[in-house]
Amino acid sequence: MKIALAQLNYHVGNFESNTNKIINTIRAAQKNGADLVVFAELCVCGYPARDFLEFKEFIGLCEESAKQIAAECTDVACIIGLPTYNLKDEGKDLFNSAYFIADGQVKAIVNKALLPNYDVFDEYRYFEPETDFNCIDFKGHRIALTICEDLWNTIENPLYITRPMDKLIEQKPDVMINIAASPFAYNHDEERIDILSNNAKQYQMPLFYINQVGAQTELIFDGGSLVFDATGTLIDELPYFKEHIAYYQVDKKDDGSVVSFGHATGIKPQRATDIEQIHEGLLLGIRDYFYKSGFTKAILGLSGGIDSAVVCALAAEALGPENVMAVLLPSKYSTDHSITDAEDLVKNLGCKSETIAIKDVTDAFEAALHPQFAGLPFNIAEENIQSRSRAVLLMAMSNKFGYILLNTSNKSEAAVGYGTLYGDMCGGISVLGDVYKTQVYELAHHINKDREIIPVNSIVKPPSAELRPGQKDSDSLPEYDILDTILLEYIENRKSSTEIIAMGYEEAVVKRIIKLVNSAEHKRYQTPPILRVSPKAFGMGRRMPIVGKYLS
Repeated sequence: MKIALAQLNYHVGNFESNTNKIINTIRAAQKNGADLVVFAELCVCGYPARDFLEFKEFIGLCEESAKQIAAECTDVACIIGLPTYNLKDEGKDLFNSAYFIADGQVKAIVNKALLPNYDVFDEYRYFEPETDFNCIDFKGHRIALTICEDLWNTIENPLYITRPMDKLIEQKPDVMINIAASPFAYNHDEERIDILSNNAKQYQMPLFYINQVGAQTELIFDGGSLVFDATGTLIDELPYFKEHIAYYQVDKKDDGSVVSFGHATGIKPQRATDIEQIHEGLLLGIRDYFYKSGFTKAILGLSGGIDSAVVCALAAEALGPENVMAVLLPSKYSTDHSITDAEDLVKNLGCKSETIAIKDVTDAFEAALHPQFAGLPFNIAEENIQSRSRAVLLMAMSNKFGYILLNTSNKSEAAVGYGTLYGDMCGGISVLGDVYKTQVYELAHHINKDREIIPVNSIVKPPSAELRPGQKDSDSLPEYDILDTILLEYIENRKSSTEIIAMGYEEAVVKRIIKLVNSAEHKRYQTPPILRVSPKAFGMGRRMPIVGKYLS
């Protein structure tokens, strides 16, 4: 049996595109002699479809697409993922399903049993878990087909009370196939390999794992589909962040065992560093957000600092420099070197640029407010007028010329509320909102690995919002190496202030930082979607009450 793993980029709700992509891949795989073509979880409708799943028409369109796909499978079989109706009166209305299609018909339906309901996942909101398990016979092989989380329960602290493979193994399958939609986080690839390898080893049979690739708003899917032999040894690892099709031959020996031979079409990728993965993930996130939303041009405010420089460089690489508009918005507090640094970056990238001084705009606001502010000292109110003036100008250009505004705030700033609502926190998509400041510096060095793109001065100078004379971030915040370490323990590792203090951090600093994080929750509720690259990003995967008292 020759298996084709099809690692593709789908688009939520774009049935025409998804169906054509699946059919074209089936045709190509058939020409290459494939007997079975395997696609990802919910590939027909795209993942995650969220409340689209509550529309009957949406489910009907999934079934129509499946019929079109089945018509192509007269001499080749395929496995596709789609939502299907639960025909019983009890339970949720839908299953998260896989169709096994051969001879132009749906020969078997497999439903997902383990429905994740943590972090970014919300599957139990829509789907009923399966309790009945059956293998599929094809070409002399017995296939144990599972869907994503169904193989994720072999960890030491299992989340679920059942393991589908423990039921399927009783039917003596000789090969496992798992179709998945597993989102990217920079530490997820090695965890994924370990868990799937343990499955192959535990059940002593080869495992074919297919993941989707591409971004759906804030969620990025990295691909990296995997094949293991019966000992749990990794045979092949498909490329990350790219579409790819790979072929494998599965044969039975006389003793009934199965041996897999990979027909790799490229070199097995080396393990990438965290920063390399974040870089590639952000590029894919930007590119797909624009392409799938029907936009082509980006705009951002370019300050001469490292955050906006990194976002500008990423946007130019993802969309092409000709599609990026960098706007310099100097105020009376902007230093000459900040303007020069921004101009040098524009030259290095070859992107478009405009300069709009904001002094007259902010002066007009302050003049209008003079009767109310008379006799009061300059403070955060005037600082924020500058930031909001910039946002008004950027959004005006966005409206006039069809640009999408890129938000340039980093995760450290978003965490402690070091940003202005309706000012520098606005935008269509947040590029660095899941990247700590210390990681932004690493990204800048990575971008500059072959030549200087981001001016060195943007990297080495003390970070500043430049909203008052001589302002530095360190005036308001701990040094970023300390801040980011404590934020990581609190946000990603979910440790309390007591636990973090016990690790050796100064009590006053820890309590201040955690209070800042919790007090800024109302700001994060009003910010753009954040491209997720870590195991715990702000947004859909971290749900905190705004008025909660605990730890604040």
